[in-house]
Amino acid sequence: MEQQDHDALTYVDGRVGRMRLNRPKAIHALNLNMVHAMTNALISWRDDPKVELILIDHAEGRGFCAGGDVVSIAKSARGHGAAGDAFFYQEYRMNHLMYTYTKPGLVFMDGITMGGGVGITCPAKYRIATERTVFSMPETGIGLFPDVGGGRYLSRLPGRLAQYLGLTGARLDGAECFATRLATHYIPSDRLEDVKEQICMHPEGVLSILDAASETPPEPKIFEQLDDINRLFASDRLEDVMLALEADKSEWAQKQLGIMKSKSPLSCKITLRLLMVSPHISDFADEMRLEFGIVHRLFRQHDFIEGVRALLLDKDNNPQWNPATPEGVTDALLNDIFRPLGSQREWRPIDLERH
Repeated sequence: MEQQDHDALTYVDGRVGRMRLNRPKAIHALNLNMVHAMTNALISWRDDPKVELILIDHAEGRGFCAGGDVVSIAKSARGHGAAGDAFFYQEYRMNHLMYTYTKPGLVFMDGITMGGGVGITCPAKYRIATERTVFSMPETGIGLFPDVGGGRYLSRLPGRLAQYLGLTGARLDGAECFATRLATHYIPSDRLEDVKEQICMHPEGVLSILDAASETPPEPKIFEQLDDINRLFASDRLEDVMLALEADKSEWAQKQLGIMKSKSPLSCKITLRLLMVSPHISDFADEMRLEFGIVHRLFRQHDFIEGVRALLLDKDNNPQWNPATPEGVTDALLNDIFRPLGSQREWRPIDLERH
């Protein structure tokens, strides 16, 4: 039965468990209610023989998912931060459940797919891009970092794309998502409803249905810039990246320099360190544990509250970062943010044996 009282609609259609994000005015940004509804549905369908496949899309509107509801989290951070901790804790539990789920997942990343939207897209076996897809991890612009498994997903991209995307928040279109294997298929948006209908009737034929509906995407423009990206974003030191951009007088490099100067230096340094550490973490639960420790400390920092103010509340696009420069972000500060949480506060996956 469809649940109409949630920001995320969860129901069974044929032999497919469906989850539809349903906050169109917020571009389906995830809140705690949505996380709970989706997690509960996944748990209930896990051992249900009538559900063979999980399909995630959005009910209406111009984007799939704009991320997490960071405005509410920023307001929480001004107090004791309990609401922010609760959101990230449960969101990461959902991300881990999706990553380890035994039944195949299918996500339609039709339109804006950012931040938390990436976190529910990348664990899926089938990831569908369209001509409307806008993929991005823009967290350094609001004083956060590419979380929800971003360290793992980005670091698998070619060359230094992870560092470029993570630092600048650059956007990829559907063709670029397909070329970099962030998407498994490229299907025109006007075919999606028919594809969904076919899959719900014949989930056993999901791959052949997707293949038949797919078409060759346009040439991915990002590869034209890959040599520049690999050269200018080669260092794991933020200071070196900034110097390389400053020294290159090309229009593209100077544009990236301007973008980088608008980002939180603290967030950028955290992102670079995460992208060094994550490839060496084999268990996704350990990735989530690391990221929760970071976000637990980071969303209470000045930069997150200030970034949300400048970009989402007052919208003056003039955040005053603290520290204001890469040099001001010390190794001691980074070490403290990356320090494991104590056992009482650390993140833990859902104990499925208790459900």
